[in-house]
Amino acid sequence: QVQVAESGGGLVQPGGSLRLSCKGSDDTFNKYTVAWFRQTPGQERAFVAAINWRGDTTYDEDSVKGRFIVSRVNAENTVHLQMNSLKSEDTADYYCTAAGIQFGRLEMSPREYHYWGQGTQVTVSS
Repeated sequence: QVQVAESGGGLVQPGGSLRLSCKGSDDTFNKYTVAWFRQTPGQERAFVAAINWRGDTTYDEDSVKGRFIVSRVNAENTVHLQMNSLKSEDTADYYCTAAGIQFGRLEMSPREYHYWGQGTQVTVSS
């Protein structure tokens, strides 16, 4: 069973950048599709981006396409979410999660993900 932990959240001004990291507990992490979701109070977790074991990626087209980049560094058992041109509406708790099966597809539903981190807070404000 893989464990994941997020880091890198904080306060940033509108238009700024921030990089979140998701560290897996061991190298089996590299065999899983890993996704980022975000959540604001009273709302359900919303899909942001995902990357599979081969490095293929997908994004929520409407909200983050062209601004966020998801990548993975297998040697470090880590997935990054580079967030650029941040807007106030990007303010949320961001969660990293790994899928329930190895070598799976890119998935956007939280139901497909079994291993969740504790979340890291991102605040975009001047």
